[in-house]
Amino acid sequence: MAMSNQRSTAEWIESFFMLTRLSSARAMSESGPDGRVKVVYRITYPNGKIYVGKDLTGSVNYFGSANSDLVAADFTPAQRRDFMVRKEILWESATASDAEVNRREIEFIVALQANDPTRGYNRWPKYRPKPEES
Repeated sequence: MAMSNQRSTAEWIESFFMLTRLSSARAMSESGPDGRVKVVYRITYPNGKIYVGKDLTGSVNYFGSANSDLVAADFTPAQRRDFMVRKEILWESATASDAEVNRREIEFIVALQANDPTRGYNRWPKYRPKPEES
């Protein structure tokens, strides 16, 4: 039974990504009135854990505000000396309000379970395992 629930979750996430990527493709060629595109992104660390965040400024150099102590605790000092992360834009919009971006960020955090301490570094919203996961 758990396998079919996991597959349903995976299928839902894939559909969610497909729909949001369609709207993102359109936004890539546009910019807002101030020349910026707002984004929701995923940072993937070398251990596979993720952090989902938002950027309302469109800065290519912004990598979020994951808790540094949580991230550091997962890596040895030697591992921290040569460290690569990946930033992936999950959703973007030239016209969305800040409230819409906030809502999308939370949707992705929950859908990707980035707030599950075993999977990611987001600590809000608080992770609540589904009954079949506990």
